Amino acid sequence: MSRAPILDRLKILADAAKYDASCASSGTAKRNSTKGGIGSTEGMGICHAYAPDGRCISLLKILLTNHCIFDCHYCINRKSSNVQRARFTPQEVADLTLSFYRRNYIEGLFLSSGIVKSSDHTMEQIVEAARILREEYDFRGYIHLKTIPEADPEIIHRAGFYADRVSINVELPTDAGLTRLAPDKDARQIEGALGKTSSDIVEAKDAKKRFKHAPRFAPAGQSTQMIVGADAASDADIVGRASRLYDSFDLRRVYYSAFSPIPDASAVLPLKRPPLIREHRLYQSDWLMRFYDYRPQEIMQATEADGNLPLDIDPKLAWALKFRERFPVDVNRASREDLLRVPGLGVKAVQRILASRRHRTLRLDDVARLTVSLTKVRPFICTIDWRPTLLTDRADLRSLLAPKQEQLELFAA
Repeated sequence: MSRAPILDRLKILADAAKYDASCASSGTAKRNSTKGGIGSTEGMGICHAYAPDGRCISLLKILLTNHCIFDCHYCINRKSSNVQRARFTPQEVADLTLSFYRRNYIEGLFLSSGIVKSSDHTMEQIVEAARILREEYDFRGYIHLKTIPEADPEIIHRAGFYADRVSINVELPTDAGLTRLAPDKDARQIEGALGKTSSDIVEAKDAKKRFKHAPRFAPAGQSTQMIVGADAASDADIVGRASRLYDSFDLRRVYYSAFSPIPDASAVLPLKRPPLIREHRLYQSDWLMRFYDYRPQEIMQATEADGNLPLDIDPKLAWALKFRERFPVDVNRASREDLLRVPGLGVKAVQRILASRRHRTLRLDDVARLTVSLTKVRPFICTIDWRPTLLTDRADLRSLLAPKQEQLELFAA
């Protein structure tokens, strides 16, 4: 049977890859070179991610194939799904990547796949595409490979020598949810693969210190993804699982993807997707654990009675409102840890406060110049010329600080 034209297959496999959040979008403006200039941020299969040094880079984001022998209820590419199927060869993936790269559309590749024939066969094909790029084309751009936990560990290990980053999706926050919605997957097997890759990364770093020409192995580390809202897991469950994953496997990122209803969905799935703001609140809580020194138990303390984070305010403010006895803090005397818990003060603002107060006693106007929004900060700090008095204990403080809900006008100028 003849293959469909490569452009038709690209449309199918680029669209099928959009459900993987591990390639994070930068939200850049759309630009192209039709009226001059070089490069484009548009086009099928192009996403934007951040490199380890902070640069935003464009990646060709595609599946090797959307054929799959697994029947995960939440996946549009599951075995029982009635979707149009397509497949690339490893050589076609390499040629597409080079073609996009030479046109200055992309700086790298994000490659995932459904499971065709077997996990080992599919993983071999993914590794082969990366090998062709690295060894035959001497491609030095960024490569992110989505590995398959059910595959032979030796094949997964080989992927790390060609990829800048590797990732294995844990899929769902709880073992019970995984058993119910992805019966072909095994939580212990997934964590075993994460653990093996984590050990391989550590060993490679150690070898690099001792031997100048030791091969690099996934220098940008590994990440994972959890689907939010497909099962009954609460935000407290998700935060707890993410924390354990960070601690156990030294992950660079845990990504959260709000469940999106799919055509011909299984009856065991929710009828509608969770609010996108829930996904956003989880990313905020993730940020608090990674950069603000919050313990997972503290994030859980910010949840509502149902175990979910409030949607109308961010987790940091929710925690501060529950523990008002910790405030106000004196910006001229408080420790870095206490300042990082003040709503409205980010890491950079705290660094500026700590640096500035070495030379002068800070006033409220000084704090205003060092932060973005003084409104959220005022109830939780005191300075030489400001004390919130009864403001911190006001019963309506939450409503005062919550972002105002505005009805958008259809024909607003």
